Amino acid sequence: MFNRFAVIIIFVPLAILLIALAVANRELVAFTLDPFNPGNPALTLTLPLFVMLFLALAIGILVGSFATWLRQGRYRKLARQRGVEAENLRQAIARTPSAGQGPTLPKPTA
Repeated sequence: MFNRFAVIIIFVPLAILLIALAVANRELVAFTLDPFNPGNPALTLTLPLFVMLFLALAIGILVGSFATWLRQGRYRKLARQRGVEAENLRQAIARTPSAGQGPTLPKPTA
């Protein structure tokens, strides 16, 4: 229920805003990688402005995701180690003859 609410409240207005941005910025703009010779056609890319904005947004999301993934590596490693330790403990408990039966009591004599 909350997921559907979040989609409606957050993503629908965001999609409308991005569509409006794309429609308003359809003019071609030049993006050059050569600051000393801006007219160099080999290092100039001409695209609509909204395409460049969306590319910048996508690249930012990818770089941020990669940085977060790298930063959380030690926590993933720790979780893997703890998972292996827990599995080893489960196997050790399963190998014992009185696993889950409690303490073994002597048989009564008649």
